[in-house]
Amino acid sequence: MPTDTSPLEPWIPRALALLRIVTGYLFLQHGSAKLLGFPHVAMFDHLSIASLIGVAGILELVGGALVLVGLFVRPVAFILSGEMAVAYFMAHASKGNLLFPSLNQGEAAVVYCFVFLFFAAAGAGPWSIDALRRGGSGTSWLIGAR
Repeated sequence: MPTDTSPLEPWIPRALALLRIVTGYLFLQHGSAKLLGFPHVAMFDHLSIASLIGVAGILELVGGALVLVGLFVRPVAFILSGEMAVAYFMAHASKGNLLFPSLNQGEAAVVYCFVFLFFAAAGAGPWSIDALRRGGSGTSWLIGAR
């Protein structure tokens, strides 16, 4: 059976790793804004760590850091995907327009939910601690060799 191969196919594992790194970095910023005040977001100035948003901040800070470095990506991403699903339904869909995230400011929550769900299925890819822990030989973990 013929296969549809693209000249870009060798770059797929690297693209996965880059998507994971950038997503982890951006998600970590949500947690650091909530818990550390950096970058500053005024609505989080008087946040209690014991609140629902405080717990979300812990998940975002720790989970974002783990995704960024590629450690325990599958279980962490599954948890973060669930967090984003809950965030969408509690904070965004409750404003109305359930099927229109562009109207309830929930686009980021939906995208994060499904990107994390993808990482839960696909794993960390190369350039990750998970790849090193799998015992990649030589630099195969670095270049994305299969």
